[in-house]
Amino acid sequence: MELFIAESQWLLLLLLLPFLVLLILLLFAKSIARFFIKRMTVAALSKLLTKKYERNLAELYPSLKRFSFLHLIEMSLRAETGKAIARPLGSPKSFAGYDNLMLSPRQLTSFALPESTRIDMSVTLGPKAEKPLTLKIPLMIGGMAYGLALSEEAKLALAKASKILQTATNSGEGPFLPEEPLLAGKFILQICRWSWGGRTDQQIATADMLEVQMGQGADMGTSRIDAVDVEGRARILGGLAPGEPAIALPAPPGVQTPADWPAFMQKLRQRANGIPIALKLMATGRLEEELAMAIQLGFDAVMLDGSGGGSHATAPIKQDDFGIPNIYALVRAKRLLKNTSISLVVAGGFFTPGQCLKALALGADAIYLGTVPLLALAHNQLNKVVPWEPPTTLVYYNSPTKNQLDIGQAATSAANVITSMVLEMEETMRSLGKASFKEFSINDFVALDSTTAEITGVKEMLITGNNQPVKE
Repeated sequence: MELFIAESQWLLLLLLLPFLVLLILLLFAKSIARFFIKRMTVAALSKLLTKKYERNLAELYPSLKRFSFLHLIEMSLRAETGKAIARPLGSPKSFAGYDNLMLSPRQLTSFALPESTRIDMSVTLGPKAEKPLTLKIPLMIGGMAYGLALSEEAKLALAKASKILQTATNSGEGPFLPEEPLLAGKFILQICRWSWGGRTDQQIATADMLEVQMGQGADMGTSRIDAVDVEGRARILGGLAPGEPAIALPAPPGVQTPADWPAFMQKLRQRANGIPIALKLMATGRLEEELAMAIQLGFDAVMLDGSGGGSHATAPIKQDDFGIPNIYALVRAKRLLKNTSISLVVAGGFFTPGQCLKALALGADAIYLGTVPLLALAHNQLNKVVPWEPPTTLVYYNSPTKNQLDIGQAATSAANVITSMVLEMEETMRSLGKASFKEFSINDFVALDSTTAEITGVKEMLITGNNQPVKE
């Protein structure tokens, strides 16, 4: 009996031992943690401060002062495959923009408009066309390609958002998705540089404007999409054979040399049946040369995509080292087109209401937004993929999680973000005493630096007090 009791006590002690150890650890956790943290810190500092550079992790620090962590990542991605890499969503570079251009309201000599004042944000593109495109707001959803970039769910959500907003959405350069124009407010169809890019007469009949796409802020020229990335319905709608890659052309089907443009435009005008035809370009230093030809060819609108524009996936060199910022493109294009009826739309790097309003005030008729509505699609649905995948996997065509996107919720979120931007723009215009952005002049601005002043023609804010209005 005594032996049984003794064995029971030992057994109980063994059962309680883990709990006793845990209790001791909890009681002394702070001291234990401090001990180990100190040991690791001392060891790490000792290696950083005593090891020779060639055996020291600190050797990365002076290198990263010369280039960024992103450069290190992209070097590694190139080293991994030996192939050209494709970066999503555009360049990380900060291009010249609208930040140093400040709105300058009057407060004593002229009053703001009452809160109840209705602000006219409507815009008409291609006013000389037989069937001009009229929108309630000057913000449009930019071209994002079905199949080459976005999923069917994402494209349909953007189309529904455009209808809520009473604005336009753009097909992008992907295969024609037949449900998209049915759900859209106004629909802009790209005539693009792919095998399917000429579009059929039936597809053109669904559009409110055509857009001949020759480049965008983050891409131009030829490119290739491997067959594995264009499987499924997009392959069928694009007319690609099994295993056939999608390869971009130098120009839309039917244009082999620059001499083909007049005949191409004449035929496209007949097929357009009165709707406007726009030209989309990457804005470059050759802008005046390109626009002179656009005027000659009779385009109704020009869409200029400046450096800073987004993309699903293009070579970093095209994103970082091609084109010019849209503030340069806008001012130069407006000066050249001022005596024409050609509408001017700008895109590339617009993320805030202030940037959009300043561009409109400088003469843009409308603005394309891409990244803003794209990222808004995943709002309140991030829990479906984060933290194991980035939010954009909900919207990309070749993503296994694309079917998880709730189209209705995504459409509401995309419409909400643009609605909010428009409301802020309207509030600002009342503060400036403007009932329409068409009432703006360069005297409603002040430039904080000489470069912005030179680009825009706006008076620089000098500390000498010599800040008289500029003659318009």
